[in-house]
Amino acid sequence: MDKARLMPILIVIAVGVILGGLILILDKPAGVAVKMTDTHAHEKSAEDQISTGPRGGKLFTDHDFSIELTIFEKGVPPQFRVYLYEKGKLLPPTSAAVAITLTRLGAPAQLFRFTPEADYLLGDQIVEEPHSFDLAIAAEHDGKLMRWSHSQIEGRVEIPDEMLKSMGIELLTAEPAIIKPKLRLPGEVIFNEHNIVRVVPRVPGVVTTVHGHHGQQVKKGDVLAIIESPMLADLRSQYSVAKKRLTLAKKTYEREKQLWEEKISAQQEFLLAEELWNEAQIALELAATKLRALGVQPESGFLRANITQYEIRAPISGIIIAKAVARGEVLKEDSEIYTVADVSTVWTAVTVYPKDLNVIRVGQKVSVKATAYDVESEGMVTYISTLIGGQTRTATARVELDNAEGKWRPGMFVNAELVAEEIAVPVAVSVHAIQTFHDWSVVFGRYDQYFEVRPLKLGRSDGEMVEVLEGFVHGEQYAGGNSFALKAELGKASATHDH
Repeated sequence: MDKARLMPILIVIAVGVILGGLILILDKPAGVAVKMTDTHAHEKSAEDQISTGPRGGKLFTDHDFSIELTIFEKGVPPQFRVYLYEKGKLLPPTSAAVAITLTRLGAPAQLFRFTPEADYLLGDQIVEEPHSFDLAIAAEHDGKLMRWSHSQIEGRVEIPDEMLKSMGIELLTAEPAIIKPKLRLPGEVIFNEHNIVRVVPRVPGVVTTVHGHHGQQVKKGDVLAIIESPMLADLRSQYSVAKKRLTLAKKTYEREKQLWEEKISAQQEFLLAEELWNEAQIALELAATKLRALGVQPESGFLRANITQYEIRAPISGIIIAKAVARGEVLKEDSEIYTVADVSTVWTAVTVYPKDLNVIRVGQKVSVKATAYDVESEGMVTYISTLIGGQTRTATARVELDNAEGKWRPGMFVNAELVAEEIAVPVAVSVHAIQTFHDWSVVFGRYDQYFEVRPLKLGRSDGEMVEVLEGFVHGEQYAGGNSFALKAELGKASATHDH
């Protein structure tokens, strides 16, 4: 009974001793001869001894003993499975001890240890993609140590340094970066409400001429319409009368002043004339002020025959965006007949969803791009609504854009992009270097004269750089610009993917 209990322990110890010896052998650097004290040890070349096994794996044979190496990945991460055979008959997995050293470009060697599992030996590590590597295999069976070597290449292309420039391939280095993820929000170009002016006649009258029309570009002072106004005629008449009275009062004042100085008339007459002159000045200024309030120069009435004619002029330079006037129409002084908008600056009404309200802030720079064609500008957030709309459940952010060139037109749909936050990451690569290979997102790592695909687990991105979570380390070189040329070269080479 005690012997039965000790037997598994002794087997484990024996396997451990054998495996330790294999590790020492496999850890010898390449190119160094290993002296074998066991006269039964053999090393077989891949070309002479490798064939396909019953389970589709690589079959390595030494006389009657064989091992079949497979990479199994159905429902599990890729793993080495080793099956043992003697004279073609499957052996129990405890019949031999196996160890494999795997080396790949740009990475330290991996030592795989194996433990019995069902009818095979199972490797203790994941076989990372790509499956492009060199293997040194050692097995111990019945006191005999056997060794094999095998190379498997996938996703690798040889490009000498002198060819890189001609292919337009730029070498970049994976390194820390500041990722600036961008938030994209929809919006629409609208008029700058601060630059919209509604035009009213200011005096009642009948429209005789219409010059301004909807959509027309006008300059400040351009005549939009002409009306005939009895009220204007009355104001001009008042001004004319006040001006004549002033002239008369001035003459009277000057005469009375001279008479008083010559002691001919009394001072009371002089003071009365001075008072009347002052009153006439006030009356003229009042009449002139009433005309100027209407946008009419006081003297303009004397330069035209028809003093009832009133010109309605553009108050600002811009575009006529509304018109409500026609010839023969009778207008009141407060009728809104035109709306003129200055479009030298415009606003973008950006839709902000509740989840993004903590990202956007007043004063933040925003890149605005038209959705219909290639127009782009940078603006600044000037306002964020405090209320969320009842139907849309969104807020609105206002971005002001310079429009001196007139490339932005109200009604255009746009996308607004802004930096949500700045994140420091330990390893990042250029977004433009990312290619697709066997449904992986990869970069082409540079190792001596070779490029080889490196599948990546990617994190956050800002459209320029992308965070690397797994698959590449700081300091590794990779193909930047024109990396798709390497993918094309792989297609020519018909790279295989063995499993």
